[in-house]
Amino acid sequence: MERITVGQAVVRFLEQQYVMRDGEKQRFFAGCFGIFGHGNVAGLGQALYEHPNFRYYQCRNEQAMVHTAVAYAKVKNRLGTFVCTSSIGPGATNMVTGAALATVNRLPVLLIPGDIFARRNVAPVLQQIESAWSQDYSANDCFKPVSKYWDRINRPEQLITSLPEVMRVLTSQAETGTVTLCLPQDVQAEAFNFPAQLFEERIWYIPRPRPDQALIRIASTWIRQSTRPLIIAGGGTIYSGATEALKNLVDRTGIPVVETFAGKGSLNFDHPSNLGAVGVTGTPGGVDMAKQADLIIGIGTRYSDFTTASKSLFENPEVRFININIAEFDAYKHSALPIVADAKVAVEELDSRLTDYRVNKNYREQAVKHNKEWDHRVEQIYNIKHPMLTQGEVIGAVNEISDPGDIMICAAGSMPGDLHKLWRARHPKNFHLEYGYSCMGYEIAGGLGAKMAAPERDVFVLVGDGSYLMLSQEIITSIQEGYKLVIVLVNNHGFASIGGLSRSLGTEGFGTRYLYRNQKDGQIGGDEVASVDAQSRYLPVDLAKNAESLGAIVLKADDKKALELALQNAKQTERTTVIYVETDRHQGVEGYCWWDVPIAEVSESEAVQEAFNAYVEHRKKQSHYLRPSIHLEDWD
Repeated sequence: MERITVGQAVVRFLEQQYVMRDGEKQRFFAGCFGIFGHGNVAGLGQALYEHPNFRYYQCRNEQAMVHTAVAYAKVKNRLGTFVCTSSIGPGATNMVTGAALATVNRLPVLLIPGDIFARRNVAPVLQQIESAWSQDYSANDCFKPVSKYWDRINRPEQLITSLPEVMRVLTSQAETGTVTLCLPQDVQAEAFNFPAQLFEERIWYIPRPRPDQALIRIASTWIRQSTRPLIIAGGGTIYSGATEALKNLVDRTGIPVVETFAGKGSLNFDHPSNLGAVGVTGTPGGVDMAKQADLIIGIGTRYSDFTTASKSLFENPEVRFININIAEFDAYKHSALPIVADAKVAVEELDSRLTDYRVNKNYREQAVKHNKEWDHRVEQIYNIKHPMLTQGEVIGAVNEISDPGDIMICAAGSMPGDLHKLWRARHPKNFHLEYGYSCMGYEIAGGLGAKMAAPERDVFVLVGDGSYLMLSQEIITSIQEGYKLVIVLVNNHGFASIGGLSRSLGTEGFGTRYLYRNQKDGQIGGDEVASVDAQSRYLPVDLAKNAESLGAIVLKADDKKALELALQNAKQTERTTVIYVETDRHQGVEGYCWWDVPIAEVSESEAVQEAFNAYVEHRKKQSHYLRPSIHLEDWD
């Protein structure tokens, strides 16, 4: 038995946790991010002070530190993460957004927020939210709906059974996400005789569950019967390390592939069977072949509304689904044939049953044609030579100057959609998009996490002015820790993505420009403002100087040639470098599919009325995809 505090016990336990997959062992926690306050400074803070081997990292914002941990876990294929600790109250609730992001994206992170006094005699303590109907209630209860596991330790001995459950969920490929362990501040400092075995090295084996053989047999039969099969590669393809297995299957069979945001990079962009992005932000070829497909083979995808174009994309009335997924919840979506298994193993076993199978020659050639045509269009967009720098040119410059093994990271605004279409992925980790939660502010903090996970690679952060203004402070952390980022800060003076969506809905980009209020009508206005008038109303904010004030090296570029030079120079700098550019907010990329955004049914605006009528027509294409997955004859 060892008599130590709860805070000390937590740190001692966490530093001894390892994971192993395919015979490779690695430490699960890379350390702890935290901001100390009265809710954790004397408990967990003291424990971290006495255990320097479990490295503590200082950050500037509690939400940001969760983003950093999530990005680290994404690059590590969910085989590692960070602990994030905060004080009670606002420090804790600042992490709720990050918690939701991790859970939505199925990525592990451990949050340890400080909590109220378990003994209650001094309540209400500073920053405590009181309740008239329960005394066992705090702001930390906000984490329950966004956590995969939630616990509050009111007695030291509860830690003995809670900590293994924490690790069980974090290391589960099917159930992982945010784990929240609430530690009342008095309990953190309380001593207890813990069993010594609790602090011995522990290895959590990450298995590769094999698929049910009867279902694999049926899946291979369905593929043989199909005339227009299509693979949707999701994030699980990459997390499981199934990219090589996928390539082997596609090389021989010729089944075309489309990729989700999380799955982009499952095949290199120039693979002849890679149609690129699918769904709302899909390429013309990807959308065309998805509409015609009679069989969708989803690998590690959760089928977000962007992937399915709000359930309107797959138009073939005979379409069926085979879903390969480690999570049963996702495997059963769309009345699919559910293959609940590790993606790598399942693809390999499916491949072994299709050794003599090939798609029709014309179908294969159609995919190759789409691949080449879209790559040609990408080249045109990369070199459009517009009077003002475009977002497509920015993406092209970063893509062409970065190395294949580098990491590009983005999350919110109009940039992710264009990146999904335009980025030429050359490595499974070359394209890093957080689009499950599409969280503004993720980019710079996430870039730090990606760099910490892969310090040998350059990390290029693409961030718009909207996201930058929400959460840019981790520039300081990157400099403090010596993790250099190349940040391309794109200023289009507002929320360009929602501005475009607003225009499509008939509301003229209302409230999406960063402008002085118009004295004529009292409105902030939108994209109906003439460009000359808009420029006179731009706010006197200098984002480049702001980045410089945070310690970054700042370069500016006003055309593609200058941007390319700045990127080359940034690769040679010694610390985080911000490249500031301004782009034309209206010069976008064509060909976006429909997305279900409800429109006002009644309006005085003719533009809104027209948009609503179009909306009604689009909804007619939506489907629930209820075709039964298995029939009696399938078992014959």
